[in-house]
Amino acid sequence: MLGGGSRPSRPPPSSGPLNGWKSGDGRQRFISVGAGALKASELSPIFRLKVPLHLESKGMEELVSVFPSKQRKLHTTRSWNFMGFPSTAPRGPFESDVIIGMIDTGIWPESKSFDDAGFGPPPSRWKGICQSNHNFTCNNKIIGARYYHLQGNISEYDIPSPRDSEGHGTHTSSTAVGRLVTNVSLAGIAGGTARGGVPSARISIYKVCWSDGCSDIDLLAAFEDAIEDGVDIISISIGGYSYNYFEDTIAIGSFHAMKKNILTSSSAGNDGPYNFTVENYAPWLLTVAASTIDRKIVARTKLGNGEEFQGKAVNINGLDGEMHPLIFGGNAPNISAGDIAKYSRYCDEGMLDGELVKGKVVLCDGLSYGFGPLRAGAVGAIMGIDWANDVSYEFLLPVSVLESNNSIKVQNYLNNTSNPTASIYKSEGVFDAAAPYVVSFSSRGPNPLTPNILKPDLTAPGVDILAAWSPLSDPKVPYNMISGTSMACPHTTGVAAYVKSFNPSWSPAAIKSALITTAYVMSSTKNAEAELAYGAGHINPLVALSPGLIYDAQEIDYIKMLCGEGYFTTILRLVTGDQSSCTPTNNGTVLDLNYPTFALQTQHGKFFSTSFQRTVTNVGVSNSTYYAIVNAPSSLKINVEPNVLSFKALLEKKSFLVKLEGDAYETIISGVLIWSDGIHNVRSPIVVYTS
Repeated sequence: MLGGGSRPSRPPPSSGPLNGWKSGDGRQRFISVGAGALKASELSPIFRLKVPLHLESKGMEELVSVFPSKQRKLHTTRSWNFMGFPSTAPRGPFESDVIIGMIDTGIWPESKSFDDAGFGPPPSRWKGICQSNHNFTCNNKIIGARYYHLQGNISEYDIPSPRDSEGHGTHTSSTAVGRLVTNVSLAGIAGGTARGGVPSARISIYKVCWSDGCSDIDLLAAFEDAIEDGVDIISISIGGYSYNYFEDTIAIGSFHAMKKNILTSSSAGNDGPYNFTVENYAPWLLTVAASTIDRKIVARTKLGNGEEFQGKAVNINGLDGEMHPLIFGGNAPNISAGDIAKYSRYCDEGMLDGELVKGKVVLCDGLSYGFGPLRAGAVGAIMGIDWANDVSYEFLLPVSVLESNNSIKVQNYLNNTSNPTASIYKSEGVFDAAAPYVVSFSSRGPNPLTPNILKPDLTAPGVDILAAWSPLSDPKVPYNMISGTSMACPHTTGVAAYVKSFNPSWSPAAIKSALITTAYVMSSTKNAEAELAYGAGHINPLVALSPGLIYDAQEIDYIKMLCGEGYFTTILRLVTGDQSSCTPTNNGTVLDLNYPTFALQTQHGKFFSTSFQRTVTNVGVSNSTYYAIVNAPSSLKINVEPNVLSFKALLEKKSFLVKLEGDAYETIISGVLIWSDGIHNVRSPIVVYTS
């Protein structure tokens, strides 16, 4: 860093927090939230929430699960090709029948990415509606749209319509299902063809996020509608922390979806690189981390002595090589601002003296959005940081973000030159040979609620993603480049829909297993947290079509897990929304949940010994034999019984036991189990970590 003192955290990836309350279609909404069972009449207005519509016929009219409705946050071209998924990839016969439900900030329907030319009518099973407020129209691509604001008034800054004024929902939607649009770029940066993973699939929009947040009450209402409307997959790039599944709206909504054979794809969160920050960690959810692609966006800066540095930023415009005077923010305090002037090296708003920085490039200590330099009259800013410089942000003026080793060189040049100058260039895309690696902001495990379920599940591109945008948001462009696990999630949603289009009868767990067990291996040398950062690895779309074996699971399997985790019947029903019960026969263990990965939390320095029960289903070749291949360091002993599985028919099931033993002297011990028939390699990471 360029100076001492504390510093606010960096700007977050993607968009900031959003919220909501009033019914978009004028109907009373019905949702189940929280802990406890009370009559609605006993509750104060903020908690008066009724039972979901699908429960009313089951004699549970007075059941209300209660917890305060929290605010949730949004987790915010080249990417599909980087994943080995070209536009020429074979397409499933049912792709145009697949319907993705996007729970987000809405959509900009006029974007070219959602043109319905050549589309026939929606599938006959579709039951959704299109709320046409504020000239919003659906078509045969966007076949449904709703908005939710169930309590309070909609802000004057928001549009009471499914129309997106934030950009986030338009971006995620086009990433998942956008049509091919040629000659797309951000002001000439990263040009090419924009497309989603399943361009022929349909989409239905559920707008729950507004300028003041995303409300739990709206989220659950959106889940219920998406399920009833008939979507096949739900994509939700929103998150938040909950200490129990029965208080987690996304866990509850996605459980209800899973019961109806609908997979929910979710973002892992943007609070990395710290451990225990992963969000959306329910085992029936697909949880996606964010990683890089082999194109990174850089912003070069050049000093008056000819020295150049490759920084990070998304600069739509630069200084065109014109040299401007260079000044350190710490030498330009706004004395009239009082005490904050002593922090002028941070270049935050109001800290800089406009007379001193006008027309100059300012060197700043740390990262900010650029309000300070811009409003003080600076023409550009060089920002020095002391953390991983692995994502390019958009700023309000030309910026180059440098890691501390280079920003110190700029400081030395400035201190030892009588008339220092600098220029900042428009951003450009360059090859990143190190990709893919998990980006620093991506939230890490372990799973804070169910430690023996590995989260995140896998990783997908989430850095510098160019996709459709709302012209009501800044910048005013049709396609914008942003980063976040919000961007990784719809990539995985698209791949899940792709697999679904070939296998329409597969369960959510089956699709999830196919994605996880075919993910390709990431390098632990680039990510110290290993599987706690990237799960099973990087998503591999084409290989996921033919996983060979799948680890399937149904509602009863998750019920057994929850009962084994101490959920009694009343609490269990707050998650399931039905008459499920915890009985002696329903009491399982999390270690035996048929999950496609293996995780064990243990005490540091202690001997551990445990077993996992698993069952695989043959979806490859009818007559096939799979052999167990294990790989682990000497500190981890893995024994698989039996170690050979022979199948005579498709959909035949075989069970096996995985026994682990060792001494936990390392923070993370990584091993792997691969079932191989010589064609398919069904890979499951095995992770032992210390608490």
